[in-house]
Amino acid sequence: MSIKTFTKTLSKTVDELACPASYKDLYHEHSDGVPLPSSDVLRQIIDLVRGIIFPGYYGQPCINTNTLKYHLGVDIELLHSLLVKQIQAGLSFSNFEERTAVFAAYNQNTINTEMRRMAEERAEKFISHLPELRRVLATDVVAAFNGDPAAKNYGEIISCYPVIKELTVYRIAHELWMLEVPLIPRMLTEMAHSETGIDIHPGATIGEYFTIDHGTGVVIGETCIIGNNVKLYQGVTLGAKSFPLDKDGNPIKGIPRHPILEDDVIVYSNASILGRITIGKGAVIGGNIWVTQDVPAGASLTQKR
Repeated sequence: MSIKTFTKTLSKTVDELACPASYKDLYHEHSDGVPLPSSDVLRQIIDLVRGIIFPGYYGQPCINTNTLKYHLGVDIELLHSLLVKQIQAGLSFSNFEERTAVFAAYNQNTINTEMRRMAEERAEKFISHLPELRRVLATDVVAAFNGDPAAKNYGEIISCYPVIKELTVYRIAHELWMLEVPLIPRMLTEMAHSETGIDIHPGATIGEYFTIDHGTGVVIGETCIIGNNVKLYQGVTLGAKSFPLDKDGNPIKGIPRHPILEDDVIVYSNASILGRITIGKGAVIGGNIWVTQDVPAGASLTQKR
């Protein structure tokens, strides 16, 4: 190809890619000085929180009881700084048209200042929840240990088991979700999904002493409600059965559409539980079955021969 021909092809390609019709709905214009949340920084936030929740297993390798308080202070101060910037980026990204209308009377500097204030408030609330986050994750460690006879100690669970890696990120993301932080919770759980093969939506509500054995292929939808002491095996789907449509034929969003699992439920591998149904307290769902109706408390549902 001659230089002249290449130049012509290059120019034509650039013109096509720069045409507004070609990038409609695919383009995001950053607010002044506030880019999208950064995946690299969010990974740093995950690492920091893991180190704060599980000191000695993640984060500072030489930590001891004499230096723990100092290192926690340093890490939490850094965490706050990173969170504020990322939450501000998420707030600036979300509902751009709505926020433009709300802040129509303000200039961009004032808008950014207000976004910063909102981000600082949410970051502070998240950090205040870290002790409770540790307490709940400790119950998940116990559940994973008690549920696996191959596990030798809690350290093995914390260091190696994908369920704890996943649940740490899910519980971080869920806290941010509850604080109405946009975009970032989904980014966090998708990072954990890539790491562990477990896909938990940050909007799902999951109780204490929760565990997933092996974990690969598990899917938990946005409006799931899971009680205490629940155990899932690999390949389980807690999903939606169907999507109600509006008058224009578009899926109606934001309605409860995923299962409720009450306390002490066990779901074995590759079971699919679909729709807004209830699996009663203490029920056992066998592997490789499709469940679309309520299951009473204490029932055992398995394949028929």
